[in-house]
Amino acid sequence: MFDKIFVPKKIILPNGKVVLEKRSYTPLILLILLIATIISVRITGFSMEVIVKRIKEFFFILDQMIPPNWEYTPKLWQPLMDTIKMSLLGSVLGAAVALPVAILASSNIIKSPIVVSIVKFLLSILRTLPTLVAALIATFIFGLGTMAGTVAIFLFTIAYVAKLLYEQIENANMDAYEAMESMGLTRIQAFRYAIFPQVLPNYLSTSLFCFEGNVRYASILGYVGAGGIGLLLNEGIGWRNYANVGIILLMLAITVFIIENISEHFRKKLV
Repeated sequence: MFDKIFVPKKIILPNGKVVLEKRSYTPLILLILLIATIISVRITGFSMEVIVKRIKEFFFILDQMIPPNWEYTPKLWQPLMDTIKMSLLGSVLGAAVALPVAILASSNIIKSPIVVSIVKFLLSILRTLPTLVAALIATFIFGLGTMAGTVAIFLFTIAYVAKLLYEQIENANMDAYEAMESMGLTRIQAFRYAIFPQVLPNYLSTSLFCFEGNVRYASILGYVGAGGIGLLLNEGIGWRNYANVGIILLMLAITVFIIENISEHFRKKLV
């Protein structure tokens, strides 16, 4: 189609042979991006003028956060620990459940296309469900508190880890697996000894990386009543107490930084 609209350039070689040089797709891609950007600006009502006029409000809030209210720190330890605990528990349980789910979604292990399609479809639904929305639904089922946040993180972890894991399983070397099946081992036994060792490092690395993100996600789940430090963050912003918001963000940033560095250290050992 593109070649019919933009006819390839003819190049005559020294030996007299004619070759066709295809036109670059870059101008067309840039044109499409420009049109999409213009449409997006009109639909969203984006205005650079508003940004220029209101940007001073950001610096006003930032000025109110500095210096942070250090006296508020003792009240943060318990909510911060709740955030870490529900992130850790949701991540561990989610990663554990993601393994059998990923096996059921792997077309080279499960021979039933119906089962594989159903599991992949369910994982797609879970991935499209934002963690905040999942936490909101969980609060109606389990009530307010960290239980709802843990369930939301649990579901997100299953969707995230299982998606990456079943792709790794489907790309694994199947020679040893098929040999073990021909020797009489069951499908699960063959997977345990032939496929699982291949995907284990990436599986653990993905789970650790997911835990890093879950700590950040858990910090805002308090907005829908799912417990953790997000409750205090919502309260501070609601009351315009930006000095308290400043210390909350600072403690959260330090916590996430420490967890990310520890996780990165172990992920480098695994990969």
